[in-house]
Amino acid sequence: MTAQKGSAFLLKIGDGGSPPAYDTVAGLRTTQMSINGESVVVTSKDSGGWRDLLSGAGTRSVSVSAAGIFLGSAAESAIRAHALAGTLEDYELSFEDGEKLQGRFLIQRLDYAGDFNGERNYTLQLESSGAVLPVGGGA
Repeated sequence: MTAQKGSAFLLKIGDGGSPPAYDTVAGLRTTQMSINGESVVVTSKDSGGWRDLLSGAGTRSVSVSAAGIFLGSAAESAIRAHALAGTLEDYELSFEDGEKLQGRFLIQRLDYAGDFNGERNYTLQLESSGAVLPVGGGA
């Protein structure tokens, strides 16, 4: 297994179609994904003092955070519109090895900042709603 480039970790937003076509969110400098799980504890007096967890139970979620330079792309405009409306949209996370994850996400937070004589940048936080599933190749 070889190291993969961070620049090849892309966030894409769906166009609202069925099936959706995806457009890369331009200007991103950093992208991060976290897969979260809450467990169901089934420890009993028969567990011998060790905690037992129920496999496949509990809730799972995916969080995505990203930061970049605002370029005024159509994808960035769509993100802003979804953030203001509080609506879910299809997103795709794409990796260098061809693997892709797709799911519906809500924009939890969208921040813009800028300095005098500097570029306008933004950060965003996405939270999954429903299943996030692999859809592509991979190593």
